[in-house]
Amino acid sequence: MKATKETLDHIRKKKAYFVNKPNPLMMRHALRTLGTTYEETIIVGDRMDTDIIAGIESQIETILVLTGVSDEKDMPKFAYAPTFVLESVSEIPQ
Repeated sequence: MKATKETLDHIRKKKAYFVNKPNPLMMRHALRTLGTTYEETIIVGDRMDTDIIAGIESQIETILVLTGVSDEKDMPKFAYAPTFVLESVSEIPQ
């Protein structure tokens, strides 16, 4: 990634700006693209360290599903918490 950035910087004569997950800029772009608001959006993910923090930093409610990487025993390790915790995506209300 560093070599790619340096190459782009050299070609463009400007510093490149990379957006990595999680990043509130990505979430704002997604909201604009979808034509939705923060209040009517929720981020569903299975990782506390990427998906859930992305929602929190973007001021979007979050659902942690316990079918992936993070589980309930991991939650106390983090200084933040999801809005909701569900066993799987099948529990998300329609």
